[in-house]
Amino acid sequence: MTIKALIPVRSGSQRVVNKNMRPFANSSLLEIKIKQMLRIPELDGVVVNSNDDEMLDLARSLGAETVKRPEEFAASNATNSMYKFVAETFTADTMVYANCTSPCIKDETVRECIKKYREISGEYDSLNTANDVKEFLWKDNKPINYDPANTPRSQDLPDILMLNFAISIIDRQHMVDIAHYIGKKPYIHKIDREDAIDVDDMLDFEFAEFVYRKQHNLL
Repeated sequence: MTIKALIPVRSGSQRVVNKNMRPFANSSLLEIKIKQMLRIPELDGVVVNSNDDEMLDLARSLGAETVKRPEEFAASNATNSMYKFVAETFTADTMVYANCTSPCIKDETVRECIKKYREISGEYDSLNTANDVKEFLWKDNKPINYDPANTPRSQDLPDILMLNFAISIIDRQHMVDIAHYIGKKPYIHKIDREDAIDVDDMLDFEFAEFVYRKQHNLL
């Protein structure tokens, strides 16, 4: 079984302009993720899939494989069709889908995910990372995870997990078949909040950069 990382990136991010390539801790989110995946000894290679030539040039200069994505699969709403294209053009049996918007996930966490996937393969069809949500949640003007008449401590709220998309691992052919990287029977792998930090808006970007600098003694 061959196993490679897949880093999907595209131009046109809206909430954080040029998110993948803008300066981040003396580097960029894309460069950080490529270098991290190249360090993981369990991986047979790293593939960057993008519609953006600048991102593909950076990937090649760092030693990653590249796949040019057609613009039709690079729109913000090109979800399932994009996943199918990514899987069909992938060059390994198993894909470690690694978003560069998760810069704070540690190498050892990525390695633990791969190890766990190998252990559960056959019983589950994908591994997807998640983290605890210990918040007082409401919907339609009603609480959904606690009783206000007996308000618990936040740490005693029910164990609810939120997918964070830091790492997803799936068989390539299965991803082709279902056009997604979350399987029909996923194993939800819990990681800590620091690993799970995701860059979605500018506040996330600044917070993630602070945490990353702290992790790597760059403050």
